[in-house]
Amino acid sequence: MQVKNDVWRRWVAGSAVAVLCLGSSVAAQAGGRAQPWQGRVAQVTDGDTLRVQPARGGPARTIRLDGIDAPEICQAHGPMARDRLAEQVEGRQVRVLPRRVDDYGRLLARIEVQDQDVGRWMVRQGYAWSYRYRSQAGPYAAVESQARAQRLGLWQGRPERPRAFRQRHGPCH
Repeated sequence: MQVKNDVWRRWVAGSAVAVLCLGSSVAAQAGGRAQPWQGRVAQVTDGDTLRVQPARGGPARTIRLDGIDAPEICQAHGPMARDRLAEQVEGRQVRVLPRRVDDYGRLLARIEVQDQDVGRWMVRQGYAWSYRYRSQAGPYAAVESQARAQRLGLWQGRPERPRAFRQRHGPCH
């Protein structure tokens, strides 16, 4: 009976440690307290999503740029947004500042190349919108207004927001 009790105690203790570690990891990501890390951009999927290979090793992470919304890849200006982002970051060392994990399992994060906020750059050049949530204008609303006024990138026409595009046409994939 003693052997069963010892096994049970070790299992309970191990499970408790695992739950505590998982809980603190999730809390850190959800609360925005995850530590910044370095990596190299392996691939740009579209105007606001990329894959980064961590410098510390491990598998490449899919990251969605926090604070922006770029056109869908099958939408007008989508390939342009992807190509401009790729020119800025593909193959380069970046600093990843994690915020949280989204509903699709992607890490939402700010990406910096040589201390330049890549999301801000995308919006400022007219390749993306400042991400709006409910009544909030988004973190890059001021630079979006500048890009609109200067008719940069997608602001040369009357772009359709990605969410509206998806509602009318469905997802690209």
